[in-house]
Amino acid sequence: MRLIVSLIAVLTLSLLVNASAAAHQLKTAITTVLFNERTENIEVMHRFYLHDAEHALAQVVEGGADLHASEASQQAFSEYVLKHFAMTDLDEQPLELSTVGYQIDGPHFWVYQETPIPAQLKGLSMRYSALQEVWADQENMVNIEGKGAIQTLLFTSDDTWLTVYFEDKQP
Repeated sequence: MRLIVSLIAVLTLSLLVNASAAAHQLKTAITTVLFNERTENIEVMHRFYLHDAEHALAQVVEGGADLHASEASQQAFSEYVLKHFAMTDLDEQPLELSTVGYQIDGPHFWVYQETPIPAQLKGLSMRYSALQEVWADQENMVNIEGKGAIQTLLFTSDDTWLTVYFEDKQP
């Protein structure tokens, strides 16, 4: 009986370790692009798993990283994210995003941006390649909210620019 209990304990521990490792290997960043009519801004909120950000930072920013303890590392990762994300209108005119800030919140690292909502915006094109040079399987998901039904773009390492349309104005 003791042997059976020991085997069950070992198997359970093995499953938990494997599940944890597999869950961590899912390289995904989630960004929300929110049309906030109250502030008249498009608010952009990028969320990365802190553990992934720290591992990647050593490869994408010179000097390594300690996001928990180093303000310089936090700023460096924020700047890295900002360089890998861009938005244009449907006429390919860039939407200039202002940096609002960044923070650690539990297991996540957040980077915030905003820009005024342009008049007569019929859609957006976006580029989002953060961490894709580090991990080929990195996926960057963008949820667009506040302009009708929520729309989602999923950027893989094969994507450059993706587009969403508002008010059913697809070509």
